Amino acid sequence: MAIAKADINLCKGCRLCVGACPVDAIEPLHEVNKKGYEIIRIDENKCIGCGMCYVMCPDYVFTVE
Repeated sequence: MAIAKADINLCKGCRLCVGACPVDAIEPLHEVNKKGYEIIRIDENKCIGCGMCYVMCPDYVFTVE
C-alpha cells in the first residue's frame, strides 16, 4: 500500500498539503525546521497514498512510496 513521506527540511509551511488531504492525515505542528519554517506531520495510519499532497506541494516535500 502506498503512503506519503515528507522531507520536513524542505517544508516552507505553506500548508497547501493540509487542505489538499482528503482524509486529514496531514497536520501542522508547532515546531520549525532548520530554516525556521513551521513543519507538518503525516499520520501514517490515516494516509491512503493518494498523492494529493505531492501534487499540491510547490516545494517537492513529498514522495509517495
